[in-house]
Amino acid sequence: MKGALIGCGFFAQNQMHGWTGIEGVEIVAVCDRDPARRNETATRFGARPYADAAEILAAEDLDFVDIATTVASHRPLVELAAQAGVHVICQKPFAETMEDARAMVGAVDAAGKTLMVHENFRWQSAVRAAIEAVRGGAVGQPFFGRVSFRSGYDVFSGQPYLATDPRFIIQDLGIHVLDVARALFGDVATLAATTRRINPAIRGEDVATMLLEHESGVTSVVDCSYATRRIPETFPETLLEIDGDRGTLRLDAGYRLVIQTDGEQVRDVAPPVLPWAERPWHNIQESVQLIQQHFVDCLRSGMQPETSGHDNLKTLALVEAAYRSAADRSRIDMRAPEWT
Repeated sequence: MKGALIGCGFFAQNQMHGWTGIEGVEIVAVCDRDPARRNETATRFGARPYADAAEILAAEDLDFVDIATTVASHRPLVELAAQAGVHVICQKPFAETMEDARAMVGAVDAAGKTLMVHENFRWQSAVRAAIEAVRGGAVGQPFFGRVSFRSGYDVFSGQPYLATDPRFIIQDLGIHVLDVARALFGDVATLAATTRRINPAIRGEDVATMLLEHESGVTSVVDCSYATRRIPETFPETLLEIDGDRGTLRLDAGYRLVIQTDGEQVRDVAPPVLPWAERPWHNIQESVQLIQQHFVDCLRSGMQPETSGHDNLKTLALVEAAYRSAADRSRIDMRAPEWT
């Protein structure tokens, strides 16, 4: 199975490393407008470099493309890939607007190909262990959950554009944490949100708290912060608290999974440090390879990915609704036609 990477920036290096660990897959070409980035990436991974996405799609015999660019370029690139008749895995945030997202999903559907969005947090092995425990009935029927990502880590040094975007934490991080809540508790009926900007050197919000009412009856709190100073620093861990009618589950700092029912079970669900990975990024880096494996497995079996384009429309709608709720202090009905 032959693929190409479009975009050779900071995070895309993890994606290239991840692909090297997928059996039967080869990234044969890479594309970036920056000559230094594309040539360095091509040399490092033994791929052919291109400056133009249309050129790479015309010149190479590809099964799929991995789009690892910023959000503004996603629609033209996804539509270009659909026209070329290849499968697509696209970086998040998937789109700037719901209109763009629906157009991309429609374009790939019309081509008869598969579209998956790179929502990798639900594929972190520690989070995955919690999801599988909940889905397996470990605490019975959940009725409350908290999905939390709070840190003071400097994410701007590696991705400086994050400091200049008028939207920050919900669009960049909260989208992942909202997706984890959906993976745990199902689709959302209503949402309310508040945001704050604590760091005066950035444009967007760096704190967000969202209250979700799920169609399953679960109430969840999704909270995100890049302004939380604490020792030890827990970046980049997502922490969980889940109450069910038979017990409780916690994913604590240090990748400690605790399930309390009649007794207490404690598991170490720390992710491995892959040969190319480094702490503290190793849990995210491993999840990149896991989601890529899921994508390939789905292509081979003809199944739809968990985070398909269609599924991601629901997560993206939560992001848009959170910004609206925070702006006008409203509670959003996610079942209204504009969100479905």
